[in-house]
Amino acid sequence: MIRARFAPSPTGYLHIGSARTFIFNWLYTRKHKGTMVLRIDDTDRDRNTEASLKSIYDGLNWLALGWDEFYRQSDRLELHRKLAHDLLAKGLAYRDFKPAAAEYEEKAHGEGPWLCNPEMRALSPDESDRRAAAGEPFVIRFRVQREPVHEVKFNDEVYGPQSKLTADIEDFALLRSNSMPTYHLASCADDIDLRITHIIRGQDHLSNTFKHVLLFQAARAPLPHFAHLPLLIAPDGSKLSKRKHGPVVSVLTYRDSGFLPIAYINFLCLLGWSPKDNREQMSLYELESAFSFEGVNRSNAVVNFTDADPIDAKALWLNSQHLRTAPVRMLVPFVRQTLCGHGLQPYGDEAFFENVIDTIRSRFSTLLDFATKGRAYFSDDFEMDEKALEKLNAPGARQLLNELAERIANNSEFSEASVEAELRKLAAERGVKAGVLINASRAALTGQPVGPSAFAVFVCIGRDRVIERLRNV
Repeated sequence: MIRARFAPSPTGYLHIGSARTFIFNWLYTRKHKGTMVLRIDDTDRDRNTEASLKSIYDGLNWLALGWDEFYRQSDRLELHRKLAHDLLAKGLAYRDFKPAAAEYEEKAHGEGPWLCNPEMRALSPDESDRRAAAGEPFVIRFRVQREPVHEVKFNDEVYGPQSKLTADIEDFALLRSNSMPTYHLASCADDIDLRITHIIRGQDHLSNTFKHVLLFQAARAPLPHFAHLPLLIAPDGSKLSKRKHGPVVSVLTYRDSGFLPIAYINFLCLLGWSPKDNREQMSLYELESAFSFEGVNRSNAVVNFTDADPIDAKALWLNSQHLRTAPVRMLVPFVRQTLCGHGLQPYGDEAFFENVIDTIRSRFSTLLDFATKGRAYFSDDFEMDEKALEKLNAPGARQLLNELAERIANNSEFSEASVEAELRKLAAERGVKAGVLINASRAALTGQPVGPSAFAVFVCIGRDRVIERLRNV
């Protein structure tokens, strides 16, 4: 069975690139009826925070895709240490007692990249044990084979065959001097123990993979499939980073801007991947069915934003399309939550609320539009657009609206057809164009000069509120 994992580090909010990695892992496992593992890589005690962890959970929960198994690396430290000491016992790793400062000095003054300290590699097991027993601090390093030099190879599902000479790989640390595992050790130890078959992650981890291949081989573990994803970059070509670009890279920025989860998922999938038929708007089922590594591009993908607007225009367009085409019942909880966040409550029963959403959504781009542009449908306290005010101030318009209110009040039927009949009859009797009365009605009821069919607006506002607004115009 295919087993993939998403392994974020809780050092900040959920990054847009991390969210895409999670989605691609999820799509691949669901398509192949595999297992999706969420593993929190929280062994870096200096940088990890509970606030960051909560932010990551908030982002993942908003995406609402879910996972099958959950682990925290901090609960698995003994497993990591055991692998390091097993490799040490087999001579595949060694203790390095040399202070880190000396290593950095050697890097700065030596010729070429630092690979190892020959003195530490040459220590006998007895001498190493003696110094460790005496309390001398050390790190445990992986012993990369120096002679004979050979190639470390693996095939990447996106970037193809990869190889690197062992002569170019340093003796990387496994355990720090405080006995905490490094990223390389913890990641591989957990991938082995959790039987991960597919490692799908960002291209910035491609160079790390040679070290991980060595660790898998040393542990005599099956080598998983690797798929590295192109990076997401800013319009100026720089890598998206939390430090430089701030809220632009946060998933929660899109949530708080009124995006539907499926629209955001759709948008992220198209950053570096495309289906064979080049579709753009896709449902979750369509994304799952179409996803494959063959469709992943090798080139980095640009997220288009400006200093004034952190939202990508393509994402906004996709959100508007999903708002217009999604089943209305799917939108109900999202619209309700948005309204509540603005101190608004929908009128009427569920069927009435659904009809309002269905009527007004075609002109909206985000959920926030329901509480702003659509405020008149959920509150009597709304602003009047200047152009709408011009319609309302047409000669005789206000008096005609007062008359229309009384006719609606005296009619036992209230529907689009009955309202239209009363309005056109009134216009004919008073010798005015029906359009003048229609435009004035829309302005009085919604504060907007344009919108859905005017007679549909009457029904969405509701009989009692229509009468009140027309009387008090």
